Amino acid sequence: MTYAPNVLLLTLIGPIIYWCAVLILVLASLCCVLLTLRRPQRALVYAAASTLTAALVMAAIPGPHAPVLLTALLGIATLVLAVLGGGPAVQVVLALAARGSIPGEHGGILVSALDDDAPHASKKEVLRGGRTIGMLERLATAGGIIAGFPTAVAVLVAIKGVGRFTELDAPEARERFIIGTLMSLIWACACAAVVHFAAH
Repeated sequence: MTYAPNVLLLTLIGPIIYWCAVLILVLASLCCVLLTLRRPQRALVYAAASTLTAALVMAAIPGPHAPVLLTALLGIATLVLAVLGGGPAVQVVLALAARGSIPGEHGGILVSALDDDAPHASKKEVLRGGRTIGMLERLATAGGIIAGFPTAVAVLVAIKGVGRFTELDAPEARERFIIGTLMSLIWACACAAVVHFAAH
């Protein structure tokens, strides 16, 4: 009977400590992302991905739900992490998959284009504005999942595919589009899943 108060106290503060640890991992991932935004470093992206994965694994373990305040803090932190962290993650994956793609002046890539006025192939820039589109895409994806509307992902993919359709005639453009979109969505979904597990 003397141990009952201690057990009760542990039952009350145990979930708080556990979800605080998850929040710390998310914030550590966000710090790595913020550092790599100022000076791009692949090691920081790997560290951000590792700590996010650890937070996701901890959140997915069956147990008590997170307190409302911690869930709200996790929601804010993971939403910021989804928007900002996806960009560096996409850049790393695209760099690993690149096959001599030349970056364009406006953030796209240069692909061969046959000019009607010239007999030789010229270069045109496609997939411009990918960074801004990616941030909005991840904001909508993570926000939709956190809000309980996961079908938003399908709507986003459809809109993005239709909007970029005319730029996907070159193989390198299709490859970059698919890899970048998948990595961006995976990052945003992983961030949102932490909050989903915390609240459910």
